[in-house]
Amino acid sequence: MYESRTTSKPNSLTVTPNPSMAIPALLRIVSIFVFLFIPVSCSVPFIVLHGFSDQCSNRGVSKFTQLLSNWSGSKAYCIEIGDGTWDSWFMPLLEQTQIVCDKVKKIEQLSDGYNIVGLSQGNLIGRGVVEFCDGGPPVKNFVSLAGPHAGIASVPFCGSGLLCIIADSLIKLEVYSEYVQDHLAPSNYIKIPTDIPAYLKGCKFLPKLNNELPNNRNATYKERFSSLQNLVLIMFEQDKVLVPRETSWFGYYPDGSFSEVLPAQQTALYVEDWIGLKTLEDAGKVKYISVPGRHLEISKSDMMKYIVPYLESASRNEMIGDLSSYQWFSSI
Repeated sequence: MYESRTTSKPNSLTVTPNPSMAIPALLRIVSIFVFLFIPVSCSVPFIVLHGFSDQCSNRGVSKFTQLLSNWSGSKAYCIEIGDGTWDSWFMPLLEQTQIVCDKVKKIEQLSDGYNIVGLSQGNLIGRGVVEFCDGGPPVKNFVSLAGPHAGIASVPFCGSGLLCIIADSLIKLEVYSEYVQDHLAPSNYIKIPTDIPAYLKGCKFLPKLNNELPNNRNATYKERFSSLQNLVLIMFEQDKVLVPRETSWFGYYPDGSFSEVLPAQQTALYVEDWIGLKTLEDAGKVKYISVPGRHLEISKSDMMKYIVPYLESASRNEMIGDLSSYQWFSSI
């Protein structure tokens, strides 16, 4: 590493560094310093699950996903189920959940863990993946936008297109009948407060997801859901699609009545801690957030404030341009 040479004094020795050898050594020292003292970005990927009447290729979902990826510095995957729009309406939610479960297990980049961003109905599928997906990679943070977590008391207004005509015809049948449950996804989380026995007996998804079945509560579902690092529940103040809108925070009507909406903390699901929501809140891991806007109408500034912090890699801070509110999605 060093070369020696004699000086004018016969018995003395001077050791002089070789500049060509010292530079690499200095670079190694600098590299170690940088590694030890400068924060290293560690990115956790995330998936987006859209609502019904939407699909990943639609402009709103695509732009939303890309913006969150750009701002957070994290890889994003919008997980599509079947053909998107049609199957979001007419494929049972248990089947949709299994498809997402199978897909996330096959994405190598998710194997060490990932975050979920759910949109409307997509939140129930996301929670299904957390609770039901055996052998799946761990979910770290769950960000829910307008999720019908405690159910809905009526089917959202659809319109006059072909899909809506078909859905309308099914709704006019008995909503908890096996046929409707197998052919209309939103029926899987309709919870009529004045018909709870029929709901518990006939509804094929939400009672299982919320661990509501008195003789069939599953400790594994609670364990998996309460293992989340953060649960972010975003409610839209002018939401007319979810009835009641407080379902976004696990609030709902009391059994037997439409008279008032109970906050989550006064529901049996919370008090008896059927899925671990109370456990999460007691640990400070639940964020209840209310934003102005109609169903899924979120501004870029609110996206940055309430979603990105749970997705971003370390030391990420970028300008986002226009901060106006925008109706991003076709989802309802």
